[in-house]
Amino acid sequence: MQTMTVGEFKTRFSEVLNAVQAGETIAVCYGRNRRKVATMMPYAMIKPSGNRPLGLLKGKVSIRFSDDFALTDDTLLQA
Repeated sequence: MQTMTVGEFKTRFSEVLNAVQAGETIAVCYGRNRRKVATMMPYAMIKPSGNRPLGLLKGKVSIRFSDDFALTDDTLLQA
């Protein structure tokens, strides 16, 4: 996995997109400590699951959607 700073990412954005399309995963770092804050990866590598974990809120909150709710990832990203 290639790692780059936010500045490098902004400067080389088109190159990064080409690399991601070719199958690479790119981590973006921020600050003096170069803390990883984001990862850009090919969309095809994402494996959707029926249930998404709530992360830090697991066990503290719950969520329910009505039966007629329908929103795909593509629809969300186009909004």
